[in-house]
Amino acid sequence: MSSDAIKTVAVLGAGTMGNGIAHVFARAGHRVVLRDLEKRFLDRALETISKNLDREIKKGKITEAEKFDALARIEAVTEDVALVGADLVVEAVSEQRELKIRVLRQVDAMLGPGVILASNTSSISITDLAAHTSRPDRFIGMHFMNPVPVMKLVEVIRGLATSDTTFQRTMALCEKLGKTAVAVNDAPGFVSNRVLMPMINEAAFAVMEGVANPEAVDEIMKLGMNHPMGPLELADLIGLDVCVEILDVLQKGLGDPKYRACPLLRKYVAAGWLGRKSERGFYKY
Repeated sequence: MSSDAIKTVAVLGAGTMGNGIAHVFARAGHRVVLRDLEKRFLDRALETISKNLDREIKKGKITEAEKFDALARIEAVTEDVALVGADLVVEAVSEQRELKIRVLRQVDAMLGPGVILASNTSSISITDLAAHTSRPDRFIGMHFMNPVPVMKLVEVIRGLATSDTTFQRTMALCEKLGKTAVAVNDAPGFVSNRVLMPMINEAAFAVMEGVANPEAVDEIMKLGMNHPMGPLELADLIGLDVCVEILDVLQKGLGDPKYRACPLLRKYVAAGWLGRKSERGFYKY
């Protein structure tokens, strides 16, 4: 089956990443089955997708009719049975290994033999996740960047058993979504977070040690390094809890203490200061 034969895409999880992934597939003409545990999560996701499509209308990228068509292609469900007809399934649940494995096992058992299973994990081993399914050769990492409708990159991660056919179909599919697919091999944090998270972590240490306040750290990186967003603003966007989870994966997977999460990050997470999603992180929202 070529990438052209992927008509229906199921997205597991309707959070920030899941609704963005559903958005781009629906915009590209795919039928999308968006699954989450509760209707309220799905309602919120559809509202977010609608608002993001409105932004594209204002920028002249799409028409009102195209927005209507894209939304009409998305079926929001709480039942697993709706996933059976999917040609591709993209898992986008929380960045917790045990949760991902449980969800992937459950869905894997329902799918036909030719279906590709992909994970949007930002750090967890694709080889490990694939080994808990019946299709390690048809399992791959599709790490979209946040916000998904805007960011061009998809980090495509090959597990140890990922077949050439699965890899090539996934790369071609990303291009058809209007994304730039960049291939990497399986390793903790892949490339994106292996490089990004130590920078965010060091920025948090600079604040904790009184070197500078968050505004100063971010301003220096934006003006001095030409970053569009400072590392602490970016951490708040990603979610400080997610940053800590990824740093823990890096430290455990690579065995290097340099990936130890900054105590200030852990303190903020313990306080429920998770960034934008909780309206408080390094900044107030």
